[in-house]
Amino acid sequence: MTIRFKSKLASTLSVLALMSLPLAAETTGPGGEAATPTSAVTIDDAQAAELQTKGLKAALLWHDQSDFVNAVTAGATDELTRLGIKVVATTSAGFDSAKQMSDIETALALSPNIILSLPLDPVASAAAFAKAKEAGVKLVFLSNLPQGYKQPDDYAAIVTDDLFQMGKHAADALATSMGGKGTVGWIFHDAAYYVTNQRDQAFKTTIENDYPHMKIVAEAGISDPARAEDIANAMLLKNPDLGGIYVTWAGPAEGVLAALRANGNTTTKIVTLDLSEPIALDMVKGGNVTAIVADEAYELGRAMADTGARAILGVENPPFIVAPAVTVTKENVAEAWQQSLHRDAPQTVLDAAK
Repeated sequence: MTIRFKSKLASTLSVLALMSLPLAAETTGPGGEAATPTSAVTIDDAQAAELQTKGLKAALLWHDQSDFVNAVTAGATDELTRLGIKVVATTSAGFDSAKQMSDIETALALSPNIILSLPLDPVASAAAFAKAKEAGVKLVFLSNLPQGYKQPDDYAAIVTDDLFQMGKHAADALATSMGGKGTVGWIFHDAAYYVTNQRDQAFKTTIENDYPHMKIVAEAGISDPARAEDIANAMLLKNPDLGGIYVTWAGPAEGVLAALRANGNTTTKIVTLDLSEPIALDMVKGGNVTAIVADEAYELGRAMADTGARAILGVENPPFIVAPAVTVTKENVAEAWQQSLHRDAPQTVLDAAK
């Protein structure tokens, strides 16, 4: 999932306090909800036939525009088409809560039966989606939840990544590349955001619990991706022999990679989350990047569509639904890119992988 920032971020101390809490070896929802895999949330042919007679409409009101959002949109649109549900609006709020509220009001004029969306701000989103809720629209949320909303009365479900498995896969991939031993740097997201917090903490927990001959010797929080290179340089200055570095997602990982290149470091391995052409290109060329862990974004969209459709039919939905993690390496980059985004990897990556 692509991550971006607003200016109001939690302090490092508050984030560290959050991340010091015990973590179960599974992904949980923002209210501690147990996770259900997306594979368990489906619409069968008989249910699809019933839906196709209803003349239903859906609106896809996204937080931003990116490859990730495009893949979620594709998964949702393909499934909604199968169910005979017309998509009447697809919007991008550009991480602007006021724009999201405007998008909701505009979409409601089109009388959708289902809205799929990522709420941008817990408080502002609670007000923004109130009219849709009052109109009886079935709300399916991606990753975030408006403050005070209760399932199933206020929304159908939250759908997101299997966050713990993404962090665990990253730890396993880095450990494999390092032969299960050596020193590690951990660059985590310095904001109180449960998606990245769970992923980051799962990496740390897995290294500490599963790899006794690996040790995290350097930790740094990041709130501005533009500072990644400076953070990496400082980390490498104190720990020039780091065997590997975990970076919270691919944007700042590009800065860490730049720092390693500037230092002439060809041995320290990088593992990160979420797909990126520059990071993937380094990986397939045998550079510092050893693996990328991604989500199945297309599957997220499919599951969101089915969740909304099930709510229309009165079928009970689990409150918190997660899509699988995908570990992308040089060997499987073409297949894994398709699995995640349901489209081909960039041609530069495919050519370099030959």
